[in-house]
Amino acid sequence: QVQLVESGGGLVQPGGSLRLSCAASGTGSSFRTYRMDWYRQAPGKQREWVARITSVGRANYSDSVKGRFTISRDNAKNAVYLQINSLKPEDTAVYYCRTVSGGDYWGQGTQVTVSS
Repeated sequence: QVQLVESGGGLVQPGGSLRLSCAASGTGSSFRTYRMDWYRQAPGKQREWVARITSVGRANYSDSVKGRFTISRDNAKNAVYLQINSLKPEDTAVYYCRTVSGGDYWGQGTQVTVSS
C-alpha cells in the first residue's frame, strides 16, 4: 500500500518561501516510475492542481503558480518537493501530494498560511 506524507508547511509572511516535502512509502524501487502531483485546497474552495513531475523529471505548473513554484524529486529518497517562493496570501491552503501510479493515493496534507 502506497503512503504519502507531506511536511514543511507553516506560517510565513508574504514574499517568503517554503519547501514542502512528500515522502512516499510502500512503492519500493518503483517510485522512480511514478508521476507525482501537488494539489492545494484553500478555505471554502475546491481542491486545485498545482504542479506535476513525470517519471523522467518533466515538470508542469498551473498558471497561478508558474514562475514561483518549483517541483522536484529525489528518487533515491522516494520523495518529491515543492519549492514555493514569493508567497502571497492567496497561496494559503492545505497542500497535498498525490500519485495515480498503481492506484489513486493522497497524502494527509500540510497547511501553508501566508499572513503578515
